[in-house]
Amino acid sequence: MAVIENAENINEILPDEKDAMNRQSLKDKLISYKKKPGSLLVMILVLLSAAVTITALAYLIVYILVNGIPYLSSDLFSWTYTSDNVSVVPAIVNTVIMALISLCLAVPFGIGSAIYLVEYAKKGNKLVKIVRVTAETLTGIPSIIYGLFGMLFFVTALHWKFSILAGSCTLGIMVLPVILRTTEEALMAVPDSFREGSFGLGAGKLRTIFKIILPAAVPGILSGVILATGRIVGETAALIYTAGTVAAIPKNVFSSGRTLAVHMYVLANEGLHVGQAYATAVVLLVLVIGINALSSFLAKKIQKQ
Repeated sequence: MAVIENAENINEILPDEKDAMNRQSLKDKLISYKKKPGSLLVMILVLLSAAVTITALAYLIVYILVNGIPYLSSDLFSWTYTSDNVSVVPAIVNTVIMALISLCLAVPFGIGSAIYLVEYAKKGNKLVKIVRVTAETLTGIPSIIYGLFGMLFFVTALHWKFSILAGSCTLGIMVLPVILRTTEEALMAVPDSFREGSFGLGAGKLRTIFKIILPAAVPGILSGVILATGRIVGETAALIYTAGTVAAIPKNVFSSGRTLAVHMYVLANEGLHVGQAYATAVVLLVLVIGINALSSFLAKKIQKQ
């Protein structure tokens, strides 16, 4: 009974102690803010920026859902597109195909290049600096420039015409710098002690990279892949000039097709199916959230293993 009473007393005392600690911490913060008013100003600006960002994001999501959900219907998900149902199914199929092809092209080259720059290239190498500056520059180039390049090279020079393959290759080139830089930063964040421990146990360079370094850098690498996927799914300008706007399920990679983003742009531009354009935005939003959730789940699973 005494033990129980003591336990109850502890449970009663602990919240009081926590409140006292919180009050003391608040007093210390107030004293520090009085001594350094600049810190208080920075904190207010940070909180204000966070509030504005969250409010804007919430407003956009709610606006899309409110305007798009009423127009979601079974006709919108018909297998064949017509001018009456403006089905999004062909656009969903085209989006998935283009995303997979683009990632299959960009991910191996991006990760391989990052491994070379971090693990094999000598420190202070001028070539490495040039590649990094070039990659950072390419990430800031407008997508319309990539679209014009894809049209001149893939569509015209290689005679692929407006096709899924031309659009996918253009998107692969566009997201390659993003994957390269994020993978490079993830590899550089892995402590050198991991490498030294692996070498000390007799593992070779290649085994250390694939068994020790890459698994530790998986979360950062997947973050880059998620960013690249989001850019692929939401791209319009580059695809209008390379993949075309045909609303049909492609027969092969040399067939023309439109993605969800292009489909939404075309509907809104025509002005005849604005409500369906908002519904397409809802589908696109759900697709992006689903891809991000799946990527996060895979990253956690790989990290646990």
